[in-house]
Amino acid sequence: MELSRHIVEVEDTGKKPSRFVFVLLDNFTMLCFSCALESLRIANRMAGRTLYEWTLVGEGGEFAACSAGTQFKLDSDLGELQRDDTILVCGGIDVQAASSRKVLNWLRREARRGATVGGLCTAGYTLAKAGLLDGKRATIHWENQDSFAEEFDEVELTKSVFVMDGNRFTTAGGTSSIDLMLKIIARDHGEELANAVADQLIYTTIRTDQDTQRLSVPTRIGVRHPKLSQVIHMMEQNIEEPISPATLAKDVGMSTRQLERLFRRYLNRSPKRYYMELRLQKARNLLMQTDMSVINVALACGFASPSHFSKCYRAHYSTTPYRERGSQATRLSV
Repeated sequence: MELSRHIVEVEDTGKKPSRFVFVLLDNFTMLCFSCALESLRIANRMAGRTLYEWTLVGEGGEFAACSAGTQFKLDSDLGELQRDDTILVCGGIDVQAASSRKVLNWLRREARRGATVGGLCTAGYTLAKAGLLDGKRATIHWENQDSFAEEFDEVELTKSVFVMDGNRFTTAGGTSSIDLMLKIIARDHGEELANAVADQLIYTTIRTDQDTQRLSVPTRIGVRHPKLSQVIHMMEQNIEEPISPATLAKDVGMSTRQLERLFRRYLNRSPKRYYMELRLQKARNLLMQTDMSVINVALACGFASPSHFSKCYRAHYSTTPYRERGSQATRLSV
């Protein structure tokens, strides 16, 4: 027996239901997929009729395995779609390998036919690789931002939770699929229905494309000190060409000694050490997520000398950049 529910009145325009084509890449993230699909299902339930339909497709047309190992039976292979379909590519772990030539060519063909195409989680990479985000605004999970920015300089990368730029959609992963789908539901059938879907999902804070995906600096470091936050933000924005502690201190109206004391008190390390850790963290992401040479990784992270980079990397991670690159069977992603 189904519990009673409030039906949201939705205008019947006589149009056929909108259809979403979920492309499940190998090792896709189940969360991004299920959040999007459940939002559509609940929209139908709250409206009391079918507003949305969906189908699951993928390379080979048989099964697709998510990153948790669960297999999903696909409805079909990558065939020709209906003109009004919306394609949502679901990415996950090692999206580079999952973005095969067949997938990329199929996406290019459907895009040429006018399809709306979205990339959930790391699938923003797939869309960019297919050339579908050239000149567009886009987003991707924060862990993949560094490598994406290095490879696709023709894409305007943002840190938004999701981005809708014309007929191209991208999300940052995780629950951001819900935010995107609520935006689409509100656009198609009104805010009342979108809010009803959010209530069913116990989703109390609906985010917009103006919200950023990473926590603010004070939240991440657990310290609410405006000048410290300002300095760390400046460091994060200047990895390739590091700024000296003296310049950082001057820019926030402090002496170098005051800045040193601030970092020691709140972060138990010097500004120089903290900056080095930020640069090495970015270097590690680039080594594991891109095919950039070790020398180019070093340059991108502010190291003029490869030997100095290797020495600092070994001191921090207890291995060399070359061994780090060789030991990775899969690349970091969610």
